[in-house]
Amino acid sequence: METRTVKFIAAAVVAVLSTLAQTLPPQSEDPNRPSGLTQVPGRPNSWTDSEGRSYQRSGTGSWTNYDETKANPYRLPDPLLLKSGERVADAKAWWDRRRPEILDDFEREMYGQIPEGTPAITWEVTATDKAAAGGLAIRKSVVGHIDNSRYPAASPSIHITVYTPVKAAGPVPLILTLVAGPGGYGAPRPGAPPALRDPPAGSALYQLLEIGWGYATLEVGPIQNDYAGGLTSGIIGLMNGGAQRKPDAWGALAAWAWGASRAIDYFETDKSVDARKLGVEGHSRYGKAALLAAAWDRRWAIVYASCSGEGGAKPSRRNRGETLDNIAGSHWMAGNFRKYAGHWDDLPVDSNELIALVAPRPVFLNGGTEDQWADPRGAFLAAVAAGPVYRLLGKKDLGSAEMPEPDGALLSGEITFRYHAGGHTDAIDFPAFLQFAQRYLK
Repeated sequence: METRTVKFIAAAVVAVLSTLAQTLPPQSEDPNRPSGLTQVPGRPNSWTDSEGRSYQRSGTGSWTNYDETKANPYRLPDPLLLKSGERVADAKAWWDRRRPEILDDFEREMYGQIPEGTPAITWEVTATDKAAAGGLAIRKSVVGHIDNSRYPAASPSIHITVYTPVKAAGPVPLILTLVAGPGGYGAPRPGAPPALRDPPAGSALYQLLEIGWGYATLEVGPIQNDYAGGLTSGIIGLMNGGAQRKPDAWGALAAWAWGASRAIDYFETDKSVDARKLGVEGHSRYGKAALLAAAWDRRWAIVYASCSGEGGAKPSRRNRGETLDNIAGSHWMAGNFRKYAGHWDDLPVDSNELIALVAPRPVFLNGGTEDQWADPRGAFLAAVAAGPVYRLLGKKDLGSAEMPEPDGALLSGEITFRYHAGGHTDAIDFPAFLQFAQRYLK
């Protein structure tokens, strides 16, 4: 489709949604609002029911649904069906033909395309503590200075905090976790001093140190701010020269995934880290970015995408919890994604194919009984639907089409899922992820 046509369609969709938003009644008077909801004080678009579940009205006027009978029917795209109508018969056809088709659709229509010629990065270790984490680790603060000479008004940077065991005899496997950082969600804007406090006892850091592995955090905020106004700053603004982005250009999730790949570039120069054994982990919006990072960059050996919801492991075609309509106009996504608000079945790809792009590498997904906004059942069903690609490449799928009971897990294959009793968290399932990861990163 020609660029001019794409721009016209995107602009028309924005105009329609804006007009629709202006004609919708106040949420407190909306006859379509589910009964029994209570408005969250100070948050006009946030409601809860008697079970504490979150409700929102989207820009199209649709309200959150938790009724499983209304979540269906829907049909996920077949990851092994070429656009020509031919079926993928072998691994070569997957790598040469089908995978590039899926990847292209995700880039153009959902997350946005990463532009060519991103700036050079100069790495600097700004601080070292040889007795961090109670004397168990060497902690390094690493800054990636991004060349902003093309547009000095934007000054993104990459901030990584790296922990490796004091007693390590050589390079170690490492898990990188995406975190907010300055400019991230709920955090101060850029310019705030970096936080150098170690994570609390019992956290992922100490679980990894105990088995002789490394741990690192990547702050996404300094790479790309987590708010709509930040799209003319950060790495996106730098590449655009401060101008508004095009409809198929990258959003914040893609920018964070790009930053995660740059972290690999650094680890490949760090002699304390085994860059062949790197995992990426993220929770909630950072779970979306972690799954995307692993789909895009095959150097990630394993991924843990926690409670990632819409835009992550949850199917966009499924009407439960967070939906496509809730994030269609978000700065997380490409502008083209707005076209699919209210037209979910027109989206050419879905989350089962995003998971399939990680194949044959291992992927760990989870959900919580009290976190139905992220639609854990939907994420599980997407994982099931990614199974044919793993089997085609000689790997094991989930091993069952039945969702685990609370605090149960399916951990026998390269795709895994744990359903914890509890809320929106990655911490409960980290021990199970670590057990799973040790099969691959020893």
